[in-house]
Amino acid sequence: MGVTRRQLLWAGTGIGAAGLVAACGGGQDSAGSASPGAAGDKPRSGGTLRVGALGRASATTRDPHGTQANESDYLVLALVFDTLTVPGATSNTAPRLAASWQSSPDLKTWKFTIAKNAVFHDGTPVTAEDVVWSLRRLRGTPSGAARLPGIQAENISAEGTDTVVLLSDYANAEFPLLTRFATFVMKKGTKDSELDKAPGTGPFKLDWFRGGNARLVRNDRWHGGAVHLDAIEVTMFETPQAMANALLAGQIDLASNAGAVAARTAGTRKDIQILRRPDDMAMPIVMRTAKGSPFADVRVREAMRLVVDRDAMVKQVLSGYGTVANDILGTGDPAYATGIPQRTRDLAKARRLLADAGFDLGRTYELVTTEDIAGLADSATLFANQAREAGIKIKVVKQESGAFWEKTWKTGDFYTTYWGTNDSVVFFASKTMVGEAGQNEAGWQDPGFDAAYREVIGTADPARRAASLKELQRIEYDRSGYLLWGMADGIDLAAAKVRNLPKLAGYGRVQLEGVWLR
Repeated sequence: MGVTRRQLLWAGTGIGAAGLVAACGGGQDSAGSASPGAAGDKPRSGGTLRVGALGRASATTRDPHGTQANESDYLVLALVFDTLTVPGATSNTAPRLAASWQSSPDLKTWKFTIAKNAVFHDGTPVTAEDVVWSLRRLRGTPSGAARLPGIQAENISAEGTDTVVLLSDYANAEFPLLTRFATFVMKKGTKDSELDKAPGTGPFKLDWFRGGNARLVRNDRWHGGAVHLDAIEVTMFETPQAMANALLAGQIDLASNAGAVAARTAGTRKDIQILRRPDDMAMPIVMRTAKGSPFADVRVREAMRLVVDRDAMVKQVLSGYGTVANDILGTGDPAYATGIPQRTRDLAKARRLLADAGFDLGRTYELVTTEDIAGLADSATLFANQAREAGIKIKVVKQESGAFWEKTWKTGDFYTTYWGTNDSVVFFASKTMVGEAGQNEAGWQDPGFDAAYREVIGTADPARRAASLKELQRIEYDRSGYLLWGMADGIDLAAAKVRNLPKLAGYGRVQLEGVWLR
């Protein structure tokens, strides 16, 4: 899988190649809290939380700006290092290492102010120079342009000791949203050979890291407030089943991203909590829109979206652990799909559209998929069966993961993909749909969409932004290359004693600083 794709999945704390239908949420105001507890429960200090997370030993990394293919690695990094911002419980962006931010009137210059009393684990204060160095290091990675879009390394500078200034190539009212996932801050001058011992600023300090497993201890000087746990021990598992079995045997306290199968297995256990994170994982079907593709005609793409039986997909592929979606990525956005009707199955209309477009029903079309995550290949098979009712012949081709990301992703005519981050509409537009997007999975070029996107990010006026965002979603609904039939719930399993687990989908779920043990 390409570096950028891997890191974008982790940017939303998605699953990576080791994953399955995902879970989760975050801490503080940024994430809220979730786990059920008895009335009157009050946080208790102390104890060690034993967490299971997915990963493979061959893919471990300690580089905060590198390729995090393992969920276990990202979990450790996100607890040791702070990003500037994080997803919020009531807004798309909330403070983390940056206490506040403001833009210039033209929305090109952004200033981030570092939180007061923020220090590294070795006690040295965090300065603007540390942040500048870290962001320039991030910008210099192979996917740096995608993770800090519109920002050149030379346009990142310090203003005094506590303010960082970033000058964008274009107006971007949404820029703070882009600083939530990969802007981990390290001490200025940290060498690659020192990454194993590099101090962070996060709520936990690294005690040891061996072969993907790690022990973290509480950082009593964390700028974000009190941390309840004494320690977190992270154990890496290669399969969700092995992780779930460890939880059921009492070897770990939390199985992150355990999936629907494990949830059903644990359903009769009164000592196990099943925590569902609604709308956590997108598994859309991608139809290439470029000239020469059998799906280049917008009428064909609409027909495909009318063929799918969304309710059946959710019930059978997700075992009911999910919700019907409406072909627009970004279901976690407070402004998602306002006023746009839910698309439903209409085989008669689909047949008419295919006939009008001259679609060749005599041909068999290959739908390429992988088994990277649970349910992905099943979704392709079920869709192929449903499409047969409209006279469309589809052959499902299962491709090995590495071959898929190298040969099919972004270039194939017809394939399944997945996004383990339930992010904003603008996030997905910027990463996957505007003409210049580095992850333009469908090869979509739509001047109207691009213009609406530029209008959204180029204005700070709420009314203009709302109108443009609605237009953006309407165009995506009508003309994009995505068929998004549903959203999978994220599922965690936890011992009964675990309290205040984060509840937001995506990145927020790795923010475990608010967790405590009863």
